[in-house]
Amino acid sequence: MMAPVARVIGDDASPTAGRPRLDRAKTLWNGTMLAGTVFVAVPLFEWPAFLLYLGLTYATLLVGHSVGMHRMMIHRSFRCPKWLERLLIYLGVLVGVAGPFGILRVHDIRDWAQRQPACHPFFAHTAGFAQDLFWQLACRFEFERPPRFRIESNIADDGFYRVFERTWRWQQLPLAVLFYALGGWSWVAWGICARVFTSVAGHWTVTHFCHRPGPGRWSVRGASVQAANLPGLGLLTYGECWHNNHHAFPESARIGLEPGQTDPAWWLIAALERFGWAREVGRPRPVTAREDLVLR
Repeated sequence: MMAPVARVIGDDASPTAGRPRLDRAKTLWNGTMLAGTVFVAVPLFEWPAFLLYLGLTYATLLVGHSVGMHRMMIHRSFRCPKWLERLLIYLGVLVGVAGPFGILRVHDIRDWAQRQPACHPFFAHTAGFAQDLFWQLACRFEFERPPRFRIESNIADDGFYRVFERTWRWQQLPLAVLFYALGGWSWVAWGICARVFTSVAGHWTVTHFCHRPGPGRWSVRGASVQAANLPGLGLLTYGECWHNNHHAFPESARIGLEPGQTDPAWWLIAALERFGWAREVGRPRPVTAREDLVLR
């Protein structure tokens, strides 16, 4: 499996010089979802709406974010038919974190910064949990010397991706109309507001703890941030909690590499491969082919 071309060019950039600045659009979006959860969803609690919230939250994060956005689009760890690729990206957009270009930018700039000898706490997640969560939900990083960022033409020039990048927040509206018709405001509040806020906050919570010191077999030589595995959380995090493995072998579609490392996203990719809908599925390269890896 070929790795994607470098999207971040940081020859003259600094991953330490700069500071988090309030992002009004991000603050308004995530703040609205939080307010809808606290002031509408909780008072209008109904079991059908809550079950909708649980099922749709897990499904969109598993299928759309972990399988589609992260393993397929960002890391190119497998390929699939165009109709399936677009379905996976649509489900990833419904998670409510960002559009496809925004996800690429956030992920790859953070990954670039973490692989430098030093990086700002915004990227290293070394601030306290509350401070880091506020930064990720309400702020952007303002570089003094920013890296350059580019996206492969097969993504950047694709009309489907471009439309969903412009309209990713508005994609919640058709769902909201459907949920209102089926169950009223309780379904809207739980199916949209609570789901989106939980997905965004949960995504950054997992990211925070996966990039702090913890268990794992591998270190990436020269990187300021060494990812950790979070035992016992494989089912809850779709396999993303085995992040030490992922930093060591980002080309692998399977992240839970050791016995007992539950990886539901890999189960889905393996099923797609058996059906012939996933091809060129990435596996970990031999350790001898990775001079930057050090066994702890």
